[in-house]
Amino acid sequence: MNPTLVISIIGGYFLLLILISRFTSKGADSATFFTANKQSPWYLVAFGMIGASLSGVTFISVPGAVGAGAFNYFQVVLGYLVGYFVIASILMPLYYKMNLVSIYGYLEDRFGFWSYKTGSLFFLISRTIGASFRLFLVAGVLQFALFDSFGIPFWVSVLITIALIWVYTFKGGIKTIVWTDTLQTFFMLTAVVVTIYIITKEMGIGIGDAITQIRESDYSQTFFFDWNDKKDFFKQFISGAFIAIVMTGLDQDMMQKNLTCRSLKDAQKNIFWFSVVLVIANLLFLGLGALLYLYAGQNGIEIPVKADNLYPLIALDHLSTFAGVVFLLGIVAAAYSSADSALTALTTAFCVDFLNFEMKEESVKKPIRLKVHIGFSLLLFFVILIFKAINDDSVINSIFTAAGYTYGPLLGLFAFGLLTKLKVRDKLVLPLCLLSPILSYIIDYNASVWFNGFQFGFFILILNGALTFIGMLMISKRSTQLIG
Repeated sequence: MNPTLVISIIGGYFLLLILISRFTSKGADSATFFTANKQSPWYLVAFGMIGASLSGVTFISVPGAVGAGAFNYFQVVLGYLVGYFVIASILMPLYYKMNLVSIYGYLEDRFGFWSYKTGSLFFLISRTIGASFRLFLVAGVLQFALFDSFGIPFWVSVLITIALIWVYTFKGGIKTIVWTDTLQTFFMLTAVVVTIYIITKEMGIGIGDAITQIRESDYSQTFFFDWNDKKDFFKQFISGAFIAIVMTGLDQDMMQKNLTCRSLKDAQKNIFWFSVVLVIANLLFLGLGALLYLYAGQNGIEIPVKADNLYPLIALDHLSTFAGVVFLLGIVAAAYSSADSALTALTTAFCVDFLNFEMKEESVKKPIRLKVHIGFSLLLFFVILIFKAINDDSVINSIFTAAGYTYGPLLGLFAFGLLTKLKVRDKLVLPLCLLSPILSYIIDYNASVWFNGFQFGFFILILNGALTFIGMLMISKRSTQLIG
């Protein structure tokens, strides 16, 4: 693809983001940065959250995974709906009642200082790894499509990638994110729809025929029933519910957007419509994946060893220039819609949870917030370079998977707080939450031998949370009883 064309399109895209930033950051203060002054329209939050939830990893991984797992991922998506119901009916009322900026403030109110810091620490670790991986992905695509043509080294492209996020988020914070995420979600979903349309035209079929071909192919199998298989419906469905709870309801990044709504009722409407659109969006990604494989088969295109490369390969090398442009806009929008909000959430969590930000004067807050924002930008930069230095997909995927382990302790902490009235020995919470993922990994590593071929898959989250919950029981003060 012509490098000048790529520069023009991406430059124009980020110019649009910067213009939105200037519009949304007028008169911005710390309340604007952290809560958008609680004035965000719920429909903007709902639509923007789609992009943040899906991310650049989903943008290329879900279509690629159809080759090996068909539509099994949709079982997880159905489970999401249960999780979002729990978020809207239990967690959102709690957060609004307590008027929280950082959701981990609940843990301090419920258990104490160390529980509060532990919850926020696990979020910081998980989001740093997750956001770095997502940015590593988009930096790699930009390196291939653009920077290699000019001999620009990878570290410079990463620096530019992060600097662009910093430029449009450092002042307006979450208020800017609500608006830019809406734009980025639009670009991402448009890219999928347009790519589907282009592929069907290239295959000489209409949308109706494409649906028929997908339905009649092996790629459309959705439900799997084998308890030992990690694709088993019940494992996927239940895991999907818990994944939604922890990666949305217990995640500062996702909840910070919801807490910018004007009222609890608006936030609940946001969650409802977000979940509906998310199901449709995932169906589009799965349908695109099936079409990519059918198109490759029809045209004798060799399937890449790494399935994640299928969508980029076909879009950039086998379809029109327009299709390549659409793909680049989609992948950049998908990656940035999750990474920019992650940077803002990391800044918020550290300022509020570790620097006691709410106790400081406004004149002191701005320079501190700016330094923290820069600090996390640099941290993401160095973590991405570590991923590049490892340069081993299996190791990188293992690191990314390990980030999921950090949500297990959060699940256990919040579940224990909501389901019991027990108090705990607060100073023991951090060691417990460090031990639970280690034990979970050991059990998962030996599961096939210990449990007659059983594979945990996404179920590892539930195991991790359960171990944390049991540990909380063991360090609890027995002066109170479990809720009936």
